[in-house]
Amino acid sequence: MTTQDIFNLALKMAMKADLRGEASLKKLLERKKARYEKLDSKAKEDFDLEALDNPYLDSRVLFLNQGAENKEIKKVMLGIDITPSELLIAKQIVAADLVISHHPLGKGLANLADVMHLQAEVLALYGVPINIAEGLMKERISEVSRGVNSANHQRTVDAAKLLKINLICLHTVLDNLAARFLKEKIEAEKDIETVGELVSFLNEIPEYKEANKIGAGPKVFAGSEERKTGKIAITEITGGTEGSSKLYEKMAQAGIGTVIGMHQSEEHRKEAEKANVNVVIAGHMSSDSIGCNLFLDKLEKQGLEIIPCSGLIRFSRN
Repeated sequence: MTTQDIFNLALKMAMKADLRGEASLKKLLERKKARYEKLDSKAKEDFDLEALDNPYLDSRVLFLNQGAENKEIKKVMLGIDITPSELLIAKQIVAADLVISHHPLGKGLANLADVMHLQAEVLALYGVPINIAEGLMKERISEVSRGVNSANHQRTVDAAKLLKINLICLHTVLDNLAARFLKEKIEAEKDIETVGELVSFLNEIPEYKEANKIGAGPKVFAGSEERKTGKIAITEITGGTEGSSKLYEKMAQAGIGTVIGMHQSEEHRKEAEKANVNVVIAGHMSSDSIGCNLFLDKLEKQGLEIIPCSGLIRFSRN
């Protein structure tokens, strides 16, 4: 497999796993293409053409070394966060052919806010009116866009260029895999009635079991273990980063009793408490690891050697 083959596989898996469904994604890309066709020639020059085929612009091929387009990749190093330090390890110690960062870098980081529209559509699937979800998310998306504006987006990408090592980032594409995995696993379990039982269930998943050993396993952030879960929603596992804190009241009105997330700010926790919505934070690195592992298992089956690093809890389901 080449680097582009690996990226294309991740994109294909993400679109199949997307909670919105492949038909919804097809319409989304068709609308983007229609808007592109209406642009004048100058606007078309500035348009990000990848947006026509990739609905997850926080996931990108960031750098390909000269002549690497057709080179077979044999050894992949993947970490939750990749910095120049990890690139040096990849180059000088493990001799990786390709480095994959889960969290977005470069142009992927600059476009982090673009994928957050996904959250509004997922909330609508759980009963939150789409106009309300989109309205509340609009403000938060703008906030995130401004927040990443000051970042040194190209730092790690520039290091990859100097070290001549292939680099891609796979963010929402892998979070989609984790979200689909957790949704199907929880919905298949009929014995979960309380928040405590939900936490116990999550603790049986290998990535969370391992995270527990270092004190980073699933925890109840809002509500209590004795409370009934009600409808469990997987609304904070994929879609860039935290959505609007104002959404918890709307979730409660839609009949959502418990939300599972990766991480949560204190402001969001307080709003969830006010709305009497239980929140179980499964864990950030461990939840990210689930999506990464589901993808790495596919690469492993293709005969690629996998080097985990930087917070990735590697567990193979092969």
